[in-house]
This record gives sequence, structure tokens and C-alpha cells, in this order.
Amino acid sequence: MAFSPADFFQSVWTLNAHSNVARAWLLPPVVSHTLSASRRLSSPFLISAQYNSRRLNGDFVSSSVRSPVSTKVTNGGEKTEDHPMDTVDDNKIADGPLKLQERDFAGTPYVPVYVMLPLSVININCELVDPDGLVHQLRILKSINVDGVMVDCWWGIVEAHTPQVYNWSGYKRLFQIVHDIQLKLQVVMSFHECGGNVGDDVHIPLPEWVREIGRSNPDIFFTDKEGRRNPECLSWGIDKERVLKGRTAVEVYFDYMRSFRVEFDEFFANGIISEIEIGLGPCGELRYPSYPANHGWKYPGIGEFQCYDQYLSKSLTKAAEARGHLFWAKGPDNAGHYNSRPHETVFFCDGGEYDSYYGRFFLNWYSRVLVDHGDRVLALANLAFEGTCIAVKLSGIHWWYKTASHASELTAGFYNPCNRDGYAPISEMLQKHGAALNFTCVELRTLDQEEGFPEALADPEGLVWQVLNAAWDVSIPVASENALTCHDREGYNKILENAKPFNDPDGRHLSAFTYLRLSPVLMETHNFTEFERFVKRMHGEAVPDLACVTQPTT
Repeated sequence: MAFSPADFFQSVWTLNAHSNVARAWLLPPVVSHTLSASRRLSSPFLISAQYNSRRLNGDFVSSSVRSPVSTKVTNGGEKTEDHPMDTVDDNKIADGPLKLQERDFAGTPYVPVYVMLPLSVININCELVDPDGLVHQLRILKSINVDGVMVDCWWGIVEAHTPQVYNWSGYKRLFQIVHDIQLKLQVVMSFHECGGNVGDDVHIPLPEWVREIGRSNPDIFFTDKEGRRNPECLSWGIDKERVLKGRTAVEVYFDYMRSFRVEFDEFFANGIISEIEIGLGPCGELRYPSYPANHGWKYPGIGEFQCYDQYLSKSLTKAAEARGHLFWAKGPDNAGHYNSRPHETVFFCDGGEYDSYYGRFFLNWYSRVLVDHGDRVLALANLAFEGTCIAVKLSGIHWWYKTASHASELTAGFYNPCNRDGYAPISEMLQKHGAALNFTCVELRTLDQEEGFPEALADPEGLVWQVLNAAWDVSIPVASENALTCHDREGYNKILENAKPFNDPDGRHLSAFTYLRLSPVLMETHNFTEFERFVKRMHGEAVPDLACVTQPTT
């Protein structure tokens, strides 16, 4: 029976295989080789953590990274190939962890290091909490040459009670302290609620006047298929709807940013404010709130689509009408629930409906709403902060990355299944506005995820490398931060390897790194000594105590 090209492509899409392997198979030989060389193998952690472990486990063999082959000629003139790996004693491979010398970062590019301030540094009344204690901690950070700090400017604090009445008093005092200690400032325009997520130790809701509107019109909030509202941030469906006391959502954001720019003009003029990060969704990240803990989500659930408020529903109907298929004007009814696994659903399973005509239409629309929201808000941010660097934060949704559908990324709005690069359109949108990309989870190791949650098929290293390259391909600055608390050398070494890729032919590196976050635990002697060592290496300085580190072999 003839095997057509269409049959070949369909078989690849439905393989229960590693996503990036499938991507490489579908590229022409030259492109596939380039992808393998520049995006996968130029990163040493991918060689060690993915290729070696999977090769030894028999998962796959990549011809591009096989050991050297020598050709011998026997006495009879017959040629034989000798693969060095084939002659290694199996017992030696399994002897134990490999010891490798720590990489020396002396003389490497200088990557600025910032530290996030505690969420509770400004209270709900916009007052600076414990200024004397903060001054003491900031001076200690300055003593080890930390470049600056990051602080959230909470919409729910500043514009808390009345539209367009802003209270910046606590932030003024904070910024003056930072100025006096001669640190830099990264400032986040935080248009989301604080509380209910990992690491949140305070609760800062959206402004009271916004919540009052939400009580009579709950469709201003993201909504799941069961009709549950999420008051963590405003739905992107009201970006252009005048439902906020005569203003659209993007007008509200712009007025807030413009007020900040005027109020803190001196800190822009003297260069203390080095960057403004624009909050674009839950946790300040450009994503849908697809995995809310307050709706029962637990890792590694796939999450749920969040497009059931009346405004996004209207947008979907309009898109379906334009396509000529009005019956597509609905979200998937077979995509499981917050804590489902991809293989348990008809939509996300291998060969599932996500890759059908309807699935591709819906996911294109869903992800386009995300990109369009970023596009609209960043256009106004550039007007408000002309001449200042702006940035956008993306979350590292690494679970289910090794499946074909990448279900948890799809529900968050990243259309990144194995047959599509979902981060390229976002990077192109950021390039359009001259914005930097701030990405999380650079400290996570794939092997640790495999040990802790093997069923999640997570690959944070593969995800980081894909996103970094999507941004670098369009020449935008890439910064990063750790997703979880990090105090150990192993985590810091992982951050360093991502910050300054080994032997990158283009010399690419992170533009900055922001550490999560200032706390009493960080200031403990052992932890702080380790952090100081990390800062020196990020700055390209020599450290005297380079040691052998354990490299896992499985």
C-alpha cells in the first residue's frame, strides 16, 4: 500500500513521542540539523540531562550527537566501524554519578542581578512597612554589589477606592530609600490580585470600585466552562469595552501608568528606574488564569480554558462567523477538568481533537486573544514610558511538555503543540514594541521533575531553551527569574548555565536576572554567602572555590 506524505505527517502528529523530536523530524534535513545544533545541543545541560539519560535508558538515539566513529580495515580488506561507546564496559556507565568540574564564569558577560522585595513591603494603606529594617537589608545587598531591586506597584493599593484617584505615598518613600542607597529599580505595574498563589503571603485584591462593578457584572472577570469567575484580574474581553465607569480596561491601565510616570519623573530622569514590567494577566504574567488554586487546581493538572465570559464568548462567535462555521462558536466540551491528564481527554490525547480543523481554529483564536491583549497594552505602555525599557513576564508552564499536545500550555494560551512554535508570535509582538521578555523557571532541572513527578512528563530545560531562542531569534532582550525559592549551589549553577549558554556562537546571554525574593531565610549566613558567590559569577568575576559537582547519569 502506498504511503503518502499526508499519511507520514499524520503519523508523526499522533506519535506519543517527545515534542521536539517530532518537530525535528518534520523539518527539511538542513533546517533539522540547524535546529538540533543551535537550539538543542548548544546547551550543555540539554546534552547531559536529556540526551545522555534517555540514550542510556533506550528512549532514543540521535545521530547528530553519537560518539565519534572510526573506520578500520581488516587484513582481508573489509571495512568495519568502531563506535567507542559500543566498547565501554556497561558496569562503568552504571558505576555512579559523574563528577564534573564547576564551570568558571570569570570573564563572561556581566549580567545584572536584582532582588524582588517582599510582597508585604507596602501595606494595603500604601504605607512603607518597617523602613529601618528594609534599609538595613538593602545596604547588605548593596555590599555584595547587587544591582537593584524589583517592586510591585499594586493597582489594588494605589487606585483602591475611587477611579483616577491615586495614592503613591508609600512608594515615594520606598523609592527615595532605594535612591539613597544607590540601587536601581525594576517596577512592576501589577494589575492583578495578590494572594492564593505559590509564595503569596499577603492578600491584595483588585480595587474596591472594580470589585463593586464585578458584583453587578461578573463577566468582567475570566470565567471557566462551569461559570466560575476568577477575580484575580480582568478579562481581556473588556479591553475595548466601556464597562469600568465609562472607561475601557486598556484606558484604565494607561491612566494608571501615566500617573506613575508623572509622579516619579525624577526617578526616571536620574536613571534609578531601569525598567518597567507591564502586568498583563494573573501573577503579572501574559497568560490566561488556567490553573487557579482557588478553583481546586493541583500540579500537574492540565488546567481549563478561560473564555466563557460574555465578552470573550462574543469574540469567539464573531471569529466563527468570519470563518463560516458558526457551530464552532463554543469552547471544547471534551477537554477535561483542572486536574485531568492529557490522555484522559478526547481533546488533548495523542491524535486528539486539538489538532482537528475545529481544534486548530479554536486554539488559533484563543492564543490570538492573548497576543492581541499584549499588543494593545504595550502600545500604550510605550506612550506612557517613552524612552524607558519595558518588559513582559511569561510563565514557564513545563508540565506535559513531553506530550504531543502540550495541554497545560494550550489552556494557558500558548499554542505550542509539537507541530507548532507557540512562542514565536509572542516574541514577534514584543519585538514590535521594543519590549524585553522576562521568563521564569530557569533554575529547574528536568531530571528533578522526572524524579518528583514522573507522571507530569515535564521538561523545564527544554521549555527554557525553546523560549529563549524564540526571543533571541528576533533579537529582543531576555531576562529571567527563578520560579521557586532557591538557596543551593545546584540551583544557582543551573541559572548560570541558562544565563550564559556555553560556547554560544553568537555570545547570547540574559540581559538581567531577578532573584525571588528578599527574605530572612536568604539573609541567613550560609544562604547569603552562597548568594554572594552567585552574584559574583553572574557579574563575570572569579571565585576561588570552584569544585567538582555531581552530574546525574539517569
